[in-house]
This record gives sequence, C-alpha cells and structure tokens, in this order.
Amino acid sequence: MAAEQESGDDDKLRRAYAKRLQQMQMEQQKKELLKKFLTPDAYERLMNVRMANAELYSRIVDIVISLAQSGRASSKITDEQLRGILAKLTYRPEPKIEFRHK
Repeated sequence: MAAEQESGDDDKLRRAYAKRLQQMQMEQQKKELLKKFLTPDAYERLMNVRMANAELYSRIVDIVISLAQSGRASSKITDEQLRGILAKLTYRPEPKIEFRHK
C-alpha cells in the first residue's frame, strides 16, 4: 500500500517536473525571439517590465511576436516603439472631477 502511494507521488513529481521544464523551454524560446526582434535597449526595458508586471509583460510579448511573425515589423523594434506600445496598453484617461456649486 505504501509502495503504491510512493509510486503515485513519484509520478506526480515527474509530471510536475516535466511541465515546469516545458514552461522554462517555452520562456527561453520567447526570450530568444525577443532578442532577435528587439534592440538591446528595448529588450532591457521589456525585462524590467517583466519584473514589475508579469501580466503586462505577457501581453507585450504576444504583441511583439505577432508583429514579427506577420512581417509588420520590418526591422528591430526600438525602445521608442516599445514605449509607444506600452503607452497604448497602459493608457487610462484622467478622471474628470467637476465641482458644482449650489
């Protein structure tokens, strides 16, 4: 009985390890693509975004990869262009405060 539970636990660990390894390989492939399609300054900025906001990083990576694969990015994406993408993704209009006097 204990041996069955041990083998089940080992199987779970192997599957978790394989899944984590696959995630790491996918992340490495994404990084290699990003290095290929971004200038060094833009890549550095994107890594800073990754540290600060993982969700925003994922959205930007998807956009950059789709731009590169569709051929809309003829040359490397510069830091300026990346900042433009960031600005569009994070834009929030200022709330308008209105004072009404009685």
